[in-house]
Amino acid sequence: MLRILATDGIDKSARDELESMGHEVTEQYFEPEELKKALADYDVVVVRSATKVKAPIIDAAADAGRLKMIIRAGVGVDNIDVDYAEAKGIKVRNTPNSSSASVAELALAHMFSLARFVGISNVTMREGKWNKKNYTGVELSGKTLGLVGFGRISIELAKKATALGMKVLYTNRRGPREDFPEYGYSTLEELLRLSDFVSIHTPSLEGGKALIGMNELKLMKNTAYIINCARGGIVDEEALLQALESGDLAGAGIDVFVEEPTKNLALINHPRVSSTPHIGGSTAEAQERIGGEIVEIIKTSF
Repeated sequence: MLRILATDGIDKSARDELESMGHEVTEQYFEPEELKKALADYDVVVVRSATKVKAPIIDAAADAGRLKMIIRAGVGVDNIDVDYAEAKGIKVRNTPNSSSASVAELALAHMFSLARFVGISNVTMREGKWNKKNYTGVELSGKTLGLVGFGRISIELAKKATALGMKVLYTNRRGPREDFPEYGYSTLEELLRLSDFVSIHTPSLEGGKALIGMNELKLMKNTAYIINCARGGIVDEEALLQALESGDLAGAGIDVFVEEPTKNLALINHPRVSSTPHIGGSTAEAQERIGGEIVEIIKTSF
């Protein structure tokens, strides 16, 4: 019997299955200092993006000697010091296959929201304004979508964008992919210059460095839009706000922020920003699939 702690919740069907296997599942969030103590009593901890498992927490868990595995209920593991945990004898796993479609759909939703003023018109109509003449948008069909990073989420988004009549370009640190000849490969600089919409799908850079800063934003068309449903800090928030204020960029869709909950009110309240509170994987279907992957990881690991 394993004691499993889910600090950011777990799908009910996964919890029921784990308990039917004889395991004990606790759903409770702990602040970092409390988490250090709590992990002494658990074999497995399941986290989402809200819980950070860094060196001090890993040290405490390793010293206690019980924790065997950290599972990230999602794709990215940059909220976990993976190498450090593995070096301490604590395995780290994630669920890379479960939320790709959900994140891709949210990126697409932000594209529609920006292109047709869905977000801001909803706000102004609630204020009693009828700004019809201000909201002449653009169609996605015929536009070029540039994908920065070309993993599972980007591939899902590319398929959906192609169905809408968009041309898809991508750049990828490993170079062009022979298994997707239907999409065009380019350098980051070329992609930024050519794309009408740019969607970011890469892990965080070392040290929290921005991949897209002022220099990169200046390469983009002033009619272009940028979407970040990847990680906070990949796009420099200050540079992005400046580009929006100066008119160098038409708009931005943002699901992830440097600090969460974000205090960057100037950015999220900008009329050309579509913002959501890190909900890329927050669909019932994705959470059920994630739960299934967690169960499978535990079944095959213990």
